[in-house]
Amino acid sequence: MASVTSLSDSVQQHLASALSAALPEAAGADPLLRRSDRADYQANGILALAKKAKANPRELATQVVSGIVTGEVIADVEVSGPGFLNITLADKAITENLAARYADDTGRLGVPFAAHPGTTVIDYAQPNVAKEMHVGHLRSAVIGDAMVRLLEFTGENVVRRHHIGDWGTQFGMLIQYLDEHPHELDHKESEVSGEEAMSNLDRLYKTARKLFDSDEEFKTRARRRVVDLQAGDEKTLAIWQKFVDESKIYFFSVFDKLDMEVRDPDIVGESGYNDMLAETCRLLEESGVAVRSEGALCVFFDDIKGPEGNPVPLIVQKSDGGYGYAATDLSAIRDRVFNLKASTLLYVVDARQALHFRMVFETARRAGWLNDDVSAVQLAFGTVLGKDGKPFKTREGETVKLENLLDEAVERATAVVREKAEKVGLTEDEIVENGRYVGVGAVKYADLSTSAVRDYKFDLDQMVSLNGDTSVYLQYAYARIRSILRKAGEARPVAHPELELAPAERALGLHLDQFAETVLEVAAAREPHKMAAYLYQLASLLTSFYDQCPVLKADSPAQVENRLFLVDLTARTLHQGMALLGIRTPDKL
Repeated sequence: MASVTSLSDSVQQHLASALSAALPEAAGADPLLRRSDRADYQANGILALAKKAKANPRELATQVVSGIVTGEVIADVEVSGPGFLNITLADKAITENLAARYADDTGRLGVPFAAHPGTTVIDYAQPNVAKEMHVGHLRSAVIGDAMVRLLEFTGENVVRRHHIGDWGTQFGMLIQYLDEHPHELDHKESEVSGEEAMSNLDRLYKTARKLFDSDEEFKTRARRRVVDLQAGDEKTLAIWQKFVDESKIYFFSVFDKLDMEVRDPDIVGESGYNDMLAETCRLLEESGVAVRSEGALCVFFDDIKGPEGNPVPLIVQKSDGGYGYAATDLSAIRDRVFNLKASTLLYVVDARQALHFRMVFETARRAGWLNDDVSAVQLAFGTVLGKDGKPFKTREGETVKLENLLDEAVERATAVVREKAEKVGLTEDEIVENGRYVGVGAVKYADLSTSAVRDYKFDLDQMVSLNGDTSVYLQYAYARIRSILRKAGEARPVAHPELELAPAERALGLHLDQFAETVLEVAAAREPHKMAAYLYQLASLLTSFYDQCPVLKADSPAQVENRLFLVDLTARTLHQGMALLGIRTPDKL
């Protein structure tokens, strides 16, 4: 099915036609149409146009109104104040538009694809091999997953990349220790859980670190092993691979708890670009983008200075010949641009790394790898804070493990679900499943409903509350509609454009109509919190609708059907919108 023209677009077309007739030089001008509490829409653009044409804005507005045909789409237009237009739509137009969205058998609810889709490589969810994931890994995973879903839904070709930390000096120590103690990780992958896998690695790391710090001979052997690793020694790489595989068991278990799909081919860590590092350095040096300074290969920037006013360079290669993060990140850009044919590189990375990525992107631009056709953007995110407003820690002052945090969220949510289980007839299996969806959804929504760049407080009590701006409130709104549809008996959702709409029906319908433009705007601006805000407002309007408009006890069979149609479309919109944020909507709650 073709996409559905939104009501705002229809109004915009009527306004544009009347405006160009009244003021020919204004053809193509934006009438600045906005939702309004004074009418369905308000157009504010006439003031600026009148000023430019040296005309009286109210007179121009009156002239525009005389050229607008009312009836099918627009029921009434009036001039307000110095030249605003207050526009009221026809009830029939609202219902017919929603009916077209409801009839979309593709499941897209009439949402069009983006006008010019490209290829976006999203770098997100970047854990470290041989280290436990903590609360600091939450935001990259959750925000990145939502952006993958949103962009794919708009027709973008999305390539996922998980740039895991799997290279560097610590691996020399770990590899040497495991080589000397070969049975430390002996087990079959099918016999070990993710938690046990990481527990084994954590224990191994601590033992190896203790030996490294106390035994000079072991330290020397470990450092030699780093050289072997970087040189591609087969035996060393085989042991390193064992660490990576062990860590992946753990990563997949955590991502599974997050209800996130992470595919093995999408995991391309630092090691994946090892063979490109020397060439990256050569290209930068030969082009003059990078220069040697005290033996190191550096890129300098006029506008980036240290505390004492001295230039802060991006060090691509150290004076001892070793490569830093910059060499890896620049090699990744080359791979993503030239091999993956990306038009956009999106990095979902902590805001504290902004300076590093600013320098990396500028270096890539100078080298010609980024240009007008290929852009790189950091979707920076803030810190997760505790209730006290300080970085989220355990009582012992340690970083909170992500797995523990998710387990606690599910435990709290399951208790909330269990309280209402008997009333809605949930089985024990449904209580457990819904507890998981509600708990994980609560954590994701709290993250996604905050502008990414802002810090936010992690408060599980608030997150699993049925009241306020929480995912549970939205999930409950969805489940409530499903309950009404189950109780409807033989009555079915059917649109009745001939019926007049109550104010609460109009408000709900007009907001439903905005879903398509909201999806496209959120994806293009990379602002998933605006999707969360849209869905919360939708659930709030649904609550007002329930208070004012009985569904199953409406005045006539036609009104019952029309209201069933309105709530069913609301349920579908909630379900689709939450899915784009990576949150499930149980049928019973």
